[in-house]
Amino acid sequence: MEPVNLFDLATRQSQWLAVRQTAIAGNIANANTPGYTASDVEPFEKVLDRTSVSLSATQEGHLGFGATNAGFATKPQEYDGAPLPSKNTVVMENELMKTGEVRRSFELNTAIVKAFHSMLMTVTKA
Repeated sequence: MEPVNLFDLATRQSQWLAVRQTAIAGNIANANTPGYTASDVEPFEKVLDRTSVSLSATQEGHLGFGATNAGFATKPQEYDGAPLPSKNTVVMENELMKTGEVRRSFELNTAIVKAFHSMLMTVTKA
């Protein structure tokens, strides 16, 4: 079993959260645009499933394999509600709930990194 680099994982999640927040902000900004289709990014768990562990070549004869590139592309959201005359699929309540989820995830991410950093500093001082 290989060690998990928490700082890399937290960075990756922060990047994903930033892309998601941008998509949500775009949805909210276009809430009154006729024909606009709301978008979102795929769940972070799916991004992690597509990302492989990176092996590093420490000697000239070693084979190096990089991690797969797991981008954070936005995709149109599925719309379940009644069709609107403007053909706009943004539901403001859903977008505001997603904004709260992103904020809480950023806060949790930051708290975990801060605690991990504190533990590392405690160990290295000893």
